[in-house]
Amino acid sequence: MNMLFADTLKKLRTEKGLSQRELSQRLYVTRSTIARWENGNRLPNAAMILRISGVLDIDVNILLAAVTESNELPNVIMVDDNKIILSGGLAVLEEVMPNAVTTGFVKPADAIEYAKTNPVALAVLDIEMGNISGIDVCRELLEINPHTNVVFLTAYPLYAVDAWDTGASGFMLKPLTADGVREQLKKLRYPFRTGGKGL
Repeated sequence: MNMLFADTLKKLRTEKGLSQRELSQRLYVTRSTIARWENGNRLPNAAMILRISGVLDIDVNILLAAVTESNELPNVIMVDDNKIILSGGLAVLEEVMPNAVTTGFVKPADAIEYAKTNPVALAVLDIEMGNISGIDVCRELLEINPHTNVVFLTAYPLYAVDAWDTGASGFMLKPLTADGVREQLKKLRYPFRTGGKGL
């Protein structure tokens, strides 16, 4: 099952306000072909991926990345310098995303080193972490992999404006909750298959 591509295509199509039938007409394929792509049973070939990117007016690399990573377990990281909050947050992330490889970091530098050798699908970042800001960590993670989804987690709502300037996917107030995570997963820039109930 190629669910990363399936979820990505469905999200992009929906964002453009197109039904499966409307997209199929623009691509000159059947509606059932679109349905098979979106339920993970089939993948389009390279020429069709290029055509889809043109019709949806999106960067072809978004679709190619989704195809490449479809069969890999997603890496999810959480970075918080408070060990108690980190421990509780990791438990929530594992509950919501049972098929993800979830890793926690107290030191931002360790998270950045991890991201250099492991493609990170989602990073949940505390904003205030001593000498380094989660906003700075976000920028470094996106330099390493522009397709990393970043969600900020903080006790301070006033950081929201600064957080949005980073290219992050979302923003949550502490404490981390399963419902809050599920809501954020619906808004990711680069969706991935999490394995959680209803996801």
